[in-house]
Amino acid sequence: MSTLARARCSIGAHPSALDAALAAAVLVCMVAGSLVDPHGPEGVSWGFRTPDALSLLLMTVGAAVLVFRRRSPMAVLAVTGGVSVAESVTGDPRAPVVMSAVVALYTVAASTDRPTTWRVGLLTMTVLTGAAMLAGDLPWYAQENLAVFAWTGIGASAGDAVRSRRAFVQAIRDRAEKAERTREEEARRRVAEERLRIARDLHDVVAHHIALVNVQAGVAAHVMDRRPDQAKEALAHVRAASRSALDELRATVGLLRQSGEPEAPTEPAPGLHRLGELVGTFHHAGLHVEVARADQGTELPAAVDLAAYRIIQEALTNVQKHAGLQAKAEVSVVRVGPNIEVTVLDDGTGQAGTSTDGGGHGLLGMRERVTAVRGTLTTGPRYGGGFRVHAILPVSNRTHPAEDPV
Repeated sequence: MSTLARARCSIGAHPSALDAALAAAVLVCMVAGSLVDPHGPEGVSWGFRTPDALSLLLMTVGAAVLVFRRRSPMAVLAVTGGVSVAESVTGDPRAPVVMSAVVALYTVAASTDRPTTWRVGLLTMTVLTGAAMLAGDLPWYAQENLAVFAWTGIGASAGDAVRSRRAFVQAIRDRAEKAERTREEEARRRVAEERLRIARDLHDVVAHHIALVNVQAGVAAHVMDRRPDQAKEALAHVRAASRSALDELRATVGLLRQSGEPEAPTEPAPGLHRLGELVGTFHHAGLHVEVARADQGTELPAAVDLAAYRIIQEALTNVQKHAGLQAKAEVSVVRVGPNIEVTVLDDGTGQAGTSTDGGGHGLLGMRERVTAVRGTLTTGPRYGGGFRVHAILPVSNRTHPAEDPV
């Protein structure tokens, strides 16, 4: 920090000391001005004079009240204006007591608004100039009288200029702080959205594959002694499901890597092109699933394609966990106008849409995915038993770039 900057900080931290120093400087200037007489016997000739006791008292009072100019600027202006008028009436020759009134008027202009400055400045200028012109033995157009008019105008103008600059600088600082807060809030929002997307993907991956592993492990344990070949086949499915879960987890967690770290995932996100593979994993787990597609090979945006895949995955996982052992599921993907409609039905006796062991995050995750791509989701029990999941997703991706799922 420079010496000037340190000096400014020190002055700003002790305003009372600055005001006291200013009052002392004004008093010295007024006393020095009262010792000089520009009116000699032969016209303008500088000479030495001795001020009277009343003038010294008025100068002292006018300078002393300037110490309180920040606390009560109007009151200080009234006192300094009063002593200036008193000096104009009684001083012979006059002492420059009006200097204290000029400083007080500057303070009022710098600490109030412009209309107040205009009103107070015109009133002060009129009273002080009028008193100087009407009192004393000098003509009204004397240089001293016109100087009172000029100096009061300069004090009011200077104070208003300082106030305007302070307001301008403060406005710039406020805008900068607001912009900084907006950037920080936007960064926090994007981080929260990213965490939510990753949490959704982790939930979908873990819930799906762990459900399959659980079913196949139960099958293996049940037939281990009587049919070891079938138990071996179930364990193979367990191994395949766990390997697939690890691969997807590695890809999802890899998104958290820094840009320069190795082994970043490059495999594209799953979509409806892997629907057959997804349904096959449920077939191996013993769930009967029928698929009907009438989307005419529609090319979907990556966000919509991933959302459709995850919705079907989560819905079938819920059927596997909650709809009963003999449940059947139907999956349909249909292009209807500008939208793609995804429907998953089951005829089970359980509550396929609930997730009692997961706090209901399955349906919540589906709803968040659909909302992210500006679609609609309808879920609920079917008449006569079973559960229905129906999502309408726009073929044209209208998501904000920051909202595209990973």
